[in-house]
Amino acid sequence: AKTTRGFARAPGYPACPEHTEKGTIWQLLDVEKHTGMKLTESFAMWPGASVSGWYFSHPESKYFAVAQIQRDQVTDYAFRKGMSVEDVERWLAPNLGYDAD
Repeated sequence: AKTTRGFARAPGYPACPEHTEKGTIWQLLDVEKHTGMKLTESFAMWPGASVSGWYFSHPESKYFAVAQIQRDQVTDYAFRKGMSVEDVERWLAPNLGYDAD
């Protein structure tokens, strides 16, 4: 049997720490309609045993983690997501490389 090398990473984990990206998955795949799985206001999945993620399959794929994010990156990300800087700072608080006063 042929094995495929790759990895799966879920929003909220080190490779993609921003939980609101689960909403993107839900929209792209119409998850609630097809599975009955729901997202809470804080982007937790229901039922509790649910799983989701971005799945990558390539022989050279490698796991990575997002390190400390700086203010300029947060500002750019907020613009691209259509979110306020304050909301992005809240979602990415553990990854901020600065104090978000």
